[in-house]
Amino acid sequence: MTESITYIKSEQFSVRIVKLYSYLKEKKKEFIISKQIMRSGTSIAANLAEARRAISKSDFLSKIYISLKETEETSQWLRLLKNSGFINDKQFTSISADCDELKRLLMSTTKTTSRNLRTSKLSTLNSKLCE
Repeated sequence: MTESITYIKSEQFSVRIVKLYSYLKEKKKEFIISKQIMRSGTSIAANLAEARRAISKSDFLSKIYISLKETEETSQWLRLLKNSGFINDKQFTSISADCDELKRLLMSTTKTTSRNLRTSKLSTLNSKLCE
């Protein structure tokens, strides 16, 4: 099975988040925010993995939206880590750019899927009305 670019990038991002988590714990002795960013940052790929086995288009869209929400939360934790001095500007810029790219990919997927879902529902409704 060919993996989507979004899924591949989300897995790569998860690896970066795991490494950031280790860095924060070991080098910065930060234990609270590191757990939060670990949870939200790795949840992006986990929800995309679930979306691959969705039972319906609506279920698929729901999982994609959850992944999108997790990118927003992860962005917030990254900003907090930068603003509180746990990561420097270079670290922030690099990992934040990856998170923003995922956000754009997921926004595109949600728009396309929502449009296709609406079109599909309209087609079904029209065919029932014409019966």
